[in-house]
Amino acid sequence: MPPPALQTSPGAPPEPGAHFRRGLGLRKQIIGPLTEDYRGHLVRFARDHDYRIRAGDFRFVLAREFGFCYGVDRAIEYAYEARARFPDRRIFLVGEIIHNPYVNRRLRGFGIRIVEDAPTQEEKFAAVERGDVVLLPAFGVAVNEQEFLRKRGAVLVDTTCGSVMNVWKNVGRYRREGFTSIVHGKWKHEETRATVSRAGSYLVVRDFDEAEDVCRYIEAGAGAAEAPFDREGFLSRHAPHACSDGFDPDTSLGRIGLANQTTMLATESLRIADRFSDAIGRRYGAEALPSRFRHFDTICSATQERQDAVIELLEHPLDLMLVIGGFNSSNTSHLAEICSERFPTYHIAGPACLRSDDEIRHRRPTGSIVMDRGWLPRGPVTIGVTSGASTPDVMVHRSLARVLGFRGLTEDDCRGGLEA
Repeated sequence: MPPPALQTSPGAPPEPGAHFRRGLGLRKQIIGPLTEDYRGHLVRFARDHDYRIRAGDFRFVLAREFGFCYGVDRAIEYAYEARARFPDRRIFLVGEIIHNPYVNRRLRGFGIRIVEDAPTQEEKFAAVERGDVVLLPAFGVAVNEQEFLRKRGAVLVDTTCGSVMNVWKNVGRYRREGFTSIVHGKWKHEETRATVSRAGSYLVVRDFDEAEDVCRYIEAGAGAAEAPFDREGFLSRHAPHACSDGFDPDTSLGRIGLANQTTMLATESLRIADRFSDAIGRRYGAEALPSRFRHFDTICSATQERQDAVIELLEHPLDLMLVIGGFNSSNTSHLAEICSERFPTYHIAGPACLRSDDEIRHRRPTGSIVMDRGWLPRGPVTIGVTSGASTPDVMVHRSLARVLGFRGLTEDDCRGGLEA
């Protein structure tokens, strides 16, 4: 389906290098097309009926918090506003605005060009010329890329999420105070790359196991435990991508501040912070913690709310869980990870993954994308449903509608509640 027509409002041309951080003031013009693109009738029906739907032998229980968060809503609004404000300009987007294929396809439909990664900035932004409009995604961009685009004379429309900028403030404070930032995140992820570009000395740890190796190395300096590897082994394990230039585990880990990619598993981030606090205390003594250890919880509230809601949902007697969102969405994958500990869980990108009532294409918690059979039980079935913060309601609606269709049902057959 083609994107809806936008009412354009060109206004006065901005100066090359202009930086719009608070939108473009065109929300009234774009809210209609935006709503049309992303709303989901079955989602609205569920919210109006205590997040419970029944139809035929199906029972759906939806999490009480799921789908778009404020930051994602805002980012997409800014992108639509940019197209309306600059109808005759070339518009580029640095990477994906969020990790959802449907959303990025809609933006491409407006003629917005997505800039892919390249070995150098010059190659990456070779097509961007003075006066072109460049959207900075919700994850943010690295400092050097933003400065490169500014010097190039691009007009910047900044959709960076406020929760991400809060992380930047903390790592910036660590840098100024002479601390190394330990970032719980995925070093390839756009958000983490943007964060560490502001950090000075840093080390990225993906999970508790990686953090444990680092903590054991810290403790070994005091003889509390044997290091899992020597200095060269440490650097070969983490360099060159997961730590800053010049990082030396023998000196850089003496004063550390914890931060995290905002979409990581909250319980793991807190566990990692506690482990580093313990390691610093063992190495230098508890009295040294105030001068050697910093920690601010920077998991975004929307990520936390969606994780809390799905944990509550798992208290229901379910037959399976559907988790809907982009396969490269970090917050969605963590929702699926939580669910998989309790029930058969299928992380799908959207309705196209539901091939039939027998076949399903889904992402396993290990990261592999597979085709499985026999996913939908025969007879009465209760399905838990959630979606990531980058998943539009329309994708949840279409996924539920497709499941209904497997048994000849439509949204007209839906009723509120679980009991007939």
